[in-house]
Amino acid sequence: MNRTKPGIKTIAVNRKIRHFFEILDTLEAGIVLTGSEVKSLRNGRVSFKEGYVRFEKGEALLVDVHIAPYENAGYAQHDPVRPRKLLLHKDEIAVLTGKVEQKGLAVVPLKIYFKQGRVKVELALSRGLKVHDRRETLKRKAVERDTAREMSGYK
Repeated sequence: MNRTKPGIKTIAVNRKIRHFFEILDTLEAGIVLTGSEVKSLRNGRVSFKEGYVRFEKGEALLVDVHIAPYENAGYAQHDPVRPRKLLLHKDEIAVLTGKVEQKGLAVVPLKIYFKQGRVKVELALSRGLKVHDRRETLKRKAVERDTAREMSGYK
């Protein structure tokens, strides 16, 4: 079952993000890429591992997102982990910068997708979860799983 909207092709989703962060708000941003990066993304060769957004000189940069080199690019290879400029309005950057600096929040990538032929990044304004919060979530999910198993009669 495809849950995406028409005209949107999801490239990669950062599934681990919800384990370590509480998502407060999301927004969509364009991203400045080279040709070999776009071709590599079409093959789904991206890793979010430690990716985050850094703000400097009035610009938003996507940092530590690994886009693998494209095999057929020849001499025009790209650096896999270079900082990539995000396309946001000045007022959006100002609001996000203020929230990140004052409240100790972080902006992290949730997913990368094609929208009408253009690469977009879904960003999340998020707060890091404490270890005890993550443990409570795991315990709650285990209890829900056990009760569902009991209700279904499966042993």
